[in-house]
Amino acid sequence: MKEIIIARDFSDSTGARYITDGEFSGEEFRIKILLPKYLEALEAGEELLVDLDGAYGYAKSFIEEAFGGLARERKGEDILKILRIKSDDQPSWKEKIIKYVKEANKK
Repeated sequence: MKEIIIARDFSDSTGARYITDGEFSGEEFRIKILLPKYLEALEAGEELLVDLDGAYGYAKSFIEEAFGGLARERKGEDILKILRIKSDDQPSWKEKIIKYVKEANKK
């Protein structure tokens, strides 16, 4: 299983949606961390665990751009077959991420 711990591998203080909005955006996370790890997991036939714990919090726009953006970028792939979310600090984020991915797949 591949793993991303956002607070360790990216930032414990994430930003907004787009790179133009400032540092540590959801778009930057998707491009630099999430997409490459997703592709590694896909190629290896493994799951990808994304651990949201340990950060100071997340803007809704960060989460939607990172995970919904991944689904939009990988149109036609069921990324939820590979993606696993750990969020003990804020359990509702897991359901929100699943919702954003499913909504992005419909577009």
